[in-house]
Amino acid sequence: MSVNATIVTIGDELLIGQVIDTNSAWMGQELSRSGIDVIRRFAVGDEKKEIISALDAARSISDIILITGGLGPTKDDITKHTLCEYFNSTLVFDEAIYEMVKGFFDRFKRPMPESNRGQAEVPDNCIPIKNYNGTAPGMWFDIEGKVFVSMPGVPWEMKLMMKDFVVPRLTERFETPHIIHKTILTQGIGESLLAERISDIENDFPPGFKLAYLPYLSSVRLRISAHGDDVATLQHTIDELSGRLHERIGEYIWGYDDDKLEAVVGKILLDRHKTLSTAESCTGGLIAYRLASVAGASEYYYGSVVSYSNTVKKEVLGVRDETLQKSGAVSEETVREMVTGLLSAMKTDYAIAVSGIAGPDGGTPEKPVGTTWIAVADREKTVTRHFHFPGNRERNMDLAAINALSLLRKFMLGTLKNS
Repeated sequence: MSVNATIVTIGDELLIGQVIDTNSAWMGQELSRSGIDVIRRFAVGDEKKEIISALDAARSISDIILITGGLGPTKDDITKHTLCEYFNSTLVFDEAIYEMVKGFFDRFKRPMPESNRGQAEVPDNCIPIKNYNGTAPGMWFDIEGKVFVSMPGVPWEMKLMMKDFVVPRLTERFETPHIIHKTILTQGIGESLLAERISDIENDFPPGFKLAYLPYLSSVRLRISAHGDDVATLQHTIDELSGRLHERIGEYIWGYDDDKLEAVVGKILLDRHKTLSTAESCTGGLIAYRLASVAGASEYYYGSVVSYSNTVKKEVLGVRDETLQKSGAVSEETVREMVTGLLSAMKTDYAIAVSGIAGPDGGTPEKPVGTTWIAVADREKTVTRHFHFPGNRERNMDLAAINALSLLRKFMLGTLKNS
């Protein structure tokens, strides 16, 4: 039996772009894993009529309506009162919720403002959901065969409620089919060419299995999805299909599912007992940030020289003034000397050097915005690549970081040849 959900996010800050709605994406992933399809999302401001309109629309099409936002103690947080009116409820004081709210302030040795006492008042026809990461309780309503769940908009508060209470209770309440996904992460080949390479395999997918192409920056994610009742059979077929795709496009595959490129690179370094350092100009430390975000990175990552100025390139990395004058900071010659100087200074087994024009200014006809040079090296060899990234400043920085890590991965695996 198919079970579907609609997500309603509440808050003026979402509509004006002050806050990015990451909750819906995360909730969609969690629901999908539990066999619940998200078919619609609504974002509304802190206005009662807009909230009610969204609830009416969601109720007409979905079995489950998940609501986030507007549960704080201030006057602009009107979700609870709106839900109380919508479901013809009366607010009642819940002693257990009050102790939870009070305990939150006690943990931080802070007095509880009187306004927070009101958070212990909940509609009399809901099941309160305790919030162990904050003060606003969630609320579960089961009305005329539809389930409405209201949760805080703060991500870490909502996520704990979803994992500990909401998802387990939803899977008990509804008979959900099994949905399995496997995502194949590729880099270095465009979506159209990729589709051509694997079209015959895609055409052979059995009923109930489908393939989605999800481009992101310079990569494409291939997501295999399957619906059915027999988990073992679904998983076996997905593994077979994934294996066929790997045989065809394995040279472009760098990971699966939730893998992060920086973690994949880190694992290779860790397994081989090797070390890495980075020299960054246009990326300004972004590669270092990505590498250091992986737990245990200190075992293999030594650090970065953010050589944004030519002075640092010369005095710290040993780039010759003649090279900068003749070839410029964004050039193959410069990144070669950057990576060589870095290996000497850091004493690591591998090194990355990046220099480019992120934009929006600084481009020339010969070197337009997006021009980037990347070098990867070990003690014996250096390989360089030249890129022309098409994005804005932020996108160009991201693309440079991703491509630098990808080049290093291939370099370490021996699949990257000099051009």
